[in-house]
Amino acid sequence: MTPLTRSQFIAAIVPTVWQVRREGSTIFPSLRIAQCILETGGVVHPWYNLGGIKVGSGKPNAYWHGDAVVRGTWEVVDGRNVSMNAAFRAYSSVYHFMKDQDLLFATSRYLRVRAAVTPEQQANMLYVSQYATDPSYPNKLIALINQYSLKQYDNAFASAASTTMFKASTTIPILMDGLVIAVGYYDAGTTWVAARALGESLGDVIDWQKGKVTVNGQELDSRLDISTGYVAVRDLAAVLNKKAVWEQATQTVTLKAADLP
Repeated sequence: MTPLTRSQFIAAIVPTVWQVRREGSTIFPSLRIAQCILETGGVVHPWYNLGGIKVGSGKPNAYWHGDAVVRGTWEVVDGRNVSMNAAFRAYSSVYHFMKDQDLLFATSRYLRVRAAVTPEQQANMLYVSQYATDPSYPNKLIALINQYSLKQYDNAFASAASTTMFKASTTIPILMDGLVIAVGYYDAGTTWVAARALGESLGDVIDWQKGKVTVNGQELDSRLDISTGYVAVRDLAAVLNKKAVWEQATQTVTLKAADLP
């Protein structure tokens, strides 16, 4: 993958971190971002496991389908660093990884992680709960939180765009290249997305003419809510020569090139 600066890596994963937090994750965004940096060195690998979760004895679920990659790693055993190969879970997106990680953190083993009331406490409880064998793991996480001022992300997600039309609708993560790039609203079998926010992020020209959203000059069926034009994500994808793939088990939409399966 294209190398990312540390700031680019953080910016890339923040929308996904915020979305899982909105959906009820007990993990502080600052801690989650720090962990992703520490576990990957700031790289979004194509298997999207940014937290070093091994296959272990876990069973496939809606977010992890049983895929794995074998990679070199190290663990602290009897006070010594021991190099080894291990099977790590592979995911279809970073969102899937984070949701699977939250299933892990929901188990009784991680009760103390869930009960922690600060990112620093959570960092310490991850080690106490044996998420990692490195005694320096908590201090490394806390150092990253401080170095990159990651606590600024702990409450910022609360400023998500307001809506009246979709107030009772289920939010739908919209994924591309393994990351959340927008959040849509599911209403009567259709996922609606703010056209300008998504379209312009993909480099397209979004306009509003005669009560309709236009994408690169093409008029789409639209809804207007609090000065924001919404379109069906499948319609927007078609204009962009992409297809919107719905995954029922996780309630997500993935944008792919039209010629991909």
